[in-house]
Amino acid sequence: MTNEKMEQRLAAALKKTAPDDVNGVLSRCEERKGTVIPMTTKKTANRKWTSLIAACLAVMLLGGGGVFYQRANAVASVVSLDVNPSIELKVNRSEKVLVCTPLNEDANAILADMSNGADLKGAKLDVAVNAIVGSLVRNGYLDSISSAIMISVEDKDTARAEKLQRELTSTVDGVLQTSEAKAAVLTQTLTQDAGREQQARENNISTGKAALVNHVLALNSALKFDELAKLSVEELKDLAEAGAPAMPIGKAAAAYAAEQYAGTTALDSVTAEVDSELDESPAHYEVELHTAWGEFEYLVDAYTGKVISGQKDLLTTASTPSTPNVTTKPSDQKPDPSGTAQDIGYAKAKSIALNHAGVSENEAYDMDIELDDEDGILVYEVEFKSGNMEYDYEINAATGAILKHESELDD
Repeated sequence: MTNEKMEQRLAAALKKTAPDDVNGVLSRCEERKGTVIPMTTKKTANRKWTSLIAACLAVMLLGGGGVFYQRANAVASVVSLDVNPSIELKVNRSEKVLVCTPLNEDANAILADMSNGADLKGAKLDVAVNAIVGSLVRNGYLDSISSAIMISVEDKDTARAEKLQRELTSTVDGVLQTSEAKAAVLTQTLTQDAGREQQARENNISTGKAALVNHVLALNSALKFDELAKLSVEELKDLAEAGAPAMPIGKAAAAYAAEQYAGTTALDSVTAEVDSELDESPAHYEVELHTAWGEFEYLVDAYTGKVISGQKDLLTTASTPSTPNVTTKPSDQKPDPSGTAQDIGYAKAKSIALNHAGVSENEAYDMDIELDDEDGILVYEVEFKSGNMEYDYEINAATGAILKHESELDD
């Protein structure tokens, strides 16, 4: 309650409780024999009554309203949501958000359309979590089946923490199912720990993620807290399941290693999607490069950075110009639809698929042709429909050989 509101309430209470009636009180007093006790003046009486009543009302308001105000604004639980973005929510006993804090740059982007978290103040916790997870889905953090989101609840009251954990898990599951996201949901409850809180502050992560980092450190004390803190929840989860044998290179380094191998580091148009598979043997990162020629997959060793598989030098093998005398910049190069000695071209791939299916070009519809990488081999993926049938082909981009074909009824 503000000072202004407190003063208004005191004034109203005084007006009702202490009427200005000193003369009436005096008129009802009879003169008695003996010691005369002089009555106070009107001004003095008013001052005494006012001071006494004001003091009583102040005690009542501060003792009652003040307690309610303190309870409404006291932090009862701290909830953190971690993927790579880390977001912290402090809530009161009524499960209303007191403050929402982005803990790293990725989190700022997630909360950008929520005034950096300020719009969530006063919202019910489940509503706020729903909004945050929805933003994580829209920004592509929970797309892959290997991605993970961790919900951490820190509270002195263990029963309340477990209740919140169950409720939030249900809320997040609901959002993921509605959006068809594939991420795993990890949960944990925590008690307050000053050392862990300091670690979290120093590394700009949540206390929940700090607890997960400490779990990995317990498996391998030779690792560094600050380096582990840079990894995503997905990587930390996989690393813990593998026994934390060493420090992985990280998603950014894996993407760069794949682009170097592919020869696309100079192209701004190439983007990378990275999934960690640290719990597999050998431990690796799956890097999918999205290029003008299609999507190419690379496996990068998680600890050495060596490319295990993938198409090398894409600028040479996937987009050699059909006219040798024409000089092109890397950013101008496109797949050659007419084909080269190393690439049969889109038209030839379509022709091979149609001929094999026994379908003429004017009978085919919903034609889709993409150049892709399958275990280091460039292939054309050709899909089309004809009549009530749907056809799917994989054709070697260099030789024209049909590697795979399927046909089924179009539902």
